[in-house]
Amino acid sequence: MALPQDGPWLDDAAGRLVRPYTVSGGRTRPTTALDLMSLVMSTGTQPLGYLGPEHSDVLGLCEAPTSVAEVAGQLRLPAVVTKVLLSDLVDCGALTTRAPDYFHHPTDRSLLEAVLDGLRRRF
Repeated sequence: MALPQDGPWLDDAAGRLVRPYTVSGGRTRPTTALDLMSLVMSTGTQPLGYLGPEHSDVLGLCEAPTSVAEVAGQLRLPAVVTKVLLSDLVDCGALTTRAPDYFHHPTDRSLLEAVLDGLRRRF
């Protein structure tokens, strides 16, 4: 079922009405290096010129620090298309980005148990 905010982009029967790469103008390479876990946040600066409705959606999602993966999931777009949109906004100063904080010990047992507990509660 299409959500009200999806507007004409999604249809219950047909799925996405606009091809994902149309959203990025066919571009597949972002100008900013972004990891799926990179955090992006709106700077409050409005982009000059028209970028597109998806860019406005991104800014709305990034009022607080949000991961690239979360933005892609909320937009229902492939990660590479989302990264192009995000890099457009970084380039014009509307978003700031921070590299992910990797743990010193990514296989720390307590961390893995916390992740497992969170997954069990969610599913």
